[in-house]
Amino acid sequence: MSANLQEWIVEEDITSMQIAMEEGTISSEEIVQAYLDRIDKYDLIINSILEINPEAIHIARALDKERKEQGSRGKLHGIPILLKDNIDTEDQMHTSAGSVALAESFAAKDSFIASKLRMAGAILLGKTNMSEWSNFMSSSMPAGYSSRGGLVLNPYGAGEIFISGSSSGPAAAIAANLGAAAIGTETAGSIVGPACKNLLVGIKSTVGLASRAGIIPISSSQDTPGPIARTVSDAAIILGALTGVDDEDKATLASAKRSFIDYTPFLDADFLRHARIGIPRYYYKHLDEERLAMMEAAITTLRNEGATMVDPITLHVEQNHWNNDVICYEFKNDLNHYLSQLADSAPIHSLKELIEYNKNHAEVALKYGQDTLIRSEGTTLTEHTYLQKKQEYDELALNQGIDYVLEKYSLDALMLPGDVDGMYIAARLGYPLISVPAGYSSHGIIDSDGDSTKGPFGVVFSGKAFSEPTLIKIAYGFEQATHHRFPPQLD
Repeated sequence: MSANLQEWIVEEDITSMQIAMEEGTISSEEIVQAYLDRIDKYDLIINSILEINPEAIHIARALDKERKEQGSRGKLHGIPILLKDNIDTEDQMHTSAGSVALAESFAAKDSFIASKLRMAGAILLGKTNMSEWSNFMSSSMPAGYSSRGGLVLNPYGAGEIFISGSSSGPAAAIAANLGAAAIGTETAGSIVGPACKNLLVGIKSTVGLASRAGIIPISSSQDTPGPIARTVSDAAIILGALTGVDDEDKATLASAKRSFIDYTPFLDADFLRHARIGIPRYYYKHLDEERLAMMEAAITTLRNEGATMVDPITLHVEQNHWNNDVICYEFKNDLNHYLSQLADSAPIHSLKELIEYNKNHAEVALKYGQDTLIRSEGTTLTEHTYLQKKQEYDELALNQGIDYVLEKYSLDALMLPGDVDGMYIAARLGYPLISVPAGYSSHGIIDSDGDSTKGPFGVVFSGKAFSEPTLIKIAYGFEQATHHRFPPQLD
């Protein structure tokens, strides 16, 4: 692979790749090979890739031929995309949620979103490492660790900078330019959190915008897939390819006539002149001096671009304690359903069998224990109590949370710091979030969890259900006014 191509691929966006392929100056096969070469060279540093699709080059070659003979399928034709390892693919790649128990498990069919990406012409380049069972295995397990793949490290400072969230592999890989973009999943902060810690854009889509069918679950009421990319434009392109009503995921019925197959028309930086954005100061109180200064700079930037900043605002549920009773119930129920459908050759078919498997293979499977799995298996919630608690949480988050405050102050969105604290309200409601790079903390402090705040930092915009178009407009305007993204130094 030529040195020029290796230099060109770094930070290149999807639109530029598409133009180059249309002009014939580069092929999809060459792009795939360039990423494979970078993975070989750099992933030893960050440990973000679990496996490569052995058919990737052949698929790229076929798509190059199709482009010449029939034309392009669209914006993702020939573009290599990485997938988090909890997303089913019917090919030669495994789907394991990072667990050694499923290290040899093959999906019987594509997940809905994998199928949609293939139809759009994307190449599924590989599966990324992740926090095992999407960080719902052990209360002491660090983010980014899996028994199958080990620990994902942040490319901006391996061993020095916290990675954050269960979609750690997708974020680290895209930050390091090991793929054009990636698909992550989020229950509470697992897309936008890693994106913020890697100077990336992440879109946690509204629950129901993109199907969860064929994704290893945590919570049926909160899980949702979404893109992790280097630019808002790339994230918008990918989001449009993921949407659609799916009979296997009833939540998607709510997206009918509320979703789009193309979100790029919403890349409108001028929208900021008309935007009203709320600042919930409660979620800024824990920030160290440097990160608070980044948030203040972001507020100033938005105001200078014409946005009306309503500062401060108060959400009545800011200090509410969200326990995991509902999620534990859903995890047990939903994971048992997923595992029960695995092939007979799979070593586990239920949460109970998973716990037993881990006990029997403790040396490799239980480095950090499995107390969260055990707590979920032992949940005593009845279906009636579960439904009652879920309704209470939904009503509280809805009536005293995002909808309430957006309507009270006539806001388009809220702006939150790029960590998990302010994201639980959106998570409980299944509402969308989008993260954008906001800067880099050169010093930082050690927080209450023992993690360093040094490194990349982001802002997160939050809105009502299916408000992705508005959030994309705001995020794009902020991105174009700041351009905080820069690649890590890996050499």
